[in-house]
Amino acid sequence: METQETMELTARQAAIHQRNELARLVLAAFIFTFVIARILVIFIMAGKLPPELFFHVKGTHVHHLNYGIFLLSISGAVSLFGRPTGWWLWATAVAYGVGLGLTFDEFGMWLHLGGPYWQRASYDAVVTVAAVLALIAYGSTIRHWRPKHLITVVALIAVLCAFGFVLNKSMKWADQRIGPRLFQLEEKGPS
Repeated sequence: METQETMELTARQAAIHQRNELARLVLAAFIFTFVIARILVIFIMAGKLPPELFFHVKGTHVHHLNYGIFLLSISGAVSLFGRPTGWWLWATAVAYGVGLGLTFDEFGMWLHLGGPYWQRASYDAVVTVAAVLALIAYGSTIRHWRPKHLITVVALIAVLCAFGFVLNKSMKWADQRIGPRLFQLEEKGPS
């Protein structure tokens, strides 16, 4: 027969497992949405998709970050007030991930209203959000850390610093090579 302590431990492990699965789902929806949004914008601006996919209200372009804000608001309300379980919980997690992707895709526009779509700040924000979601999804709880985990964190920080340096160099290269074409597409708009 199971003791109370064993049952509590099993319930806690199940809750942590479900949290990690939900975080993985949010992470996948977030990355997928970001990539699809970028691809669609490039295709629309290049004239490969109809410009009607850009939604306008009385001549004002409604950016997709607004859809993201609504999805985040709705999924937050459902999570707080509806306490979803089963299928609804997973659907709420997907809606939350899509909302994060649509919103953070245009993060640079939060900082520089009226600025260009192709701002570095958006990429930095997406990488940061994805990293936090990945830590939640795949990381161990701090309570269970051992010395090997601490060594891994230190090594990860060193690798991330090196990655940041290389990313900065590659972004400068991409900005010089690809940036002018992207800004030209944005200026021109869909044909």
